[in-house]
Amino acid sequence: MPYVDFISKLSNSIKRDYVARVVSHDKAKCSEIATQYGKDYWDGERQYGYGGYRYDGRWNSVARAMAKHYGLKADARILDIGCGKGYLLYEFTQVLPQCAVAGLDISAYALENAKEEVKPFLSPGSAVKLPYPDKSFDFVISVITLHNLYNYELRQAFQEIERVGRGAKHVIVETYRNEREKANLLYWQLTCRSFYTPKEWEWFMKDSGYTGDFSYIVFE
Repeated sequence: MPYVDFISKLSNSIKRDYVARVVSHDKAKCSEIATQYGKDYWDGERQYGYGGYRYDGRWNSVARAMAKHYGLKADARILDIGCGKGYLLYEFTQVLPQCAVAGLDISAYALENAKEEVKPFLSPGSAVKLPYPDKSFDFVISVITLHNLYNYELRQAFQEIERVGRGAKHVIVETYRNEREKANLLYWQLTCRSFYTPKEWEWFMKDSGYTGDFSYIVFE
């Protein structure tokens, strides 16, 4: 279960004022709104989530790096769990024009406002019960999603990823390596339910029988 980093550079480029996140607004109320995963979370004010999540091509380099690292074939079947508006899946179709993509997300708003090119391939659903047959995909990814589950849901989510994948798998989560990063994560997060160190995440993965790779973002 190797650690392979694809997005820390992208994550570190984002400007964050951790203290302001807590003192400038009623963070509890903001979290209540964010966890509805509606318009406010995706395209509302920054205190509720992304502050406007629009296509800007930033995920192209990630798709290219993943396709190269895992040696994905031109016609690979790719699943993104927690796909949001489908931007990463769209980039895979640009990198691998013959690939077949599928995305799953609990947010009806994200799916309704997804990139038009991939919208037909996105479905509503949860990571703990994937609506796909065994070994359906050559590459299964979940980017900054699984930490939004409660700890009692993680085992099933990892087992589901393992079940539907027949090739490479990669999971990216939010985590912390020290007390400063822990405090920043607590300040910044709005939807996180599972707060674990990298070693704890590795334990969950191994205990669940997950055999893919993983990486994480931290809030330095």
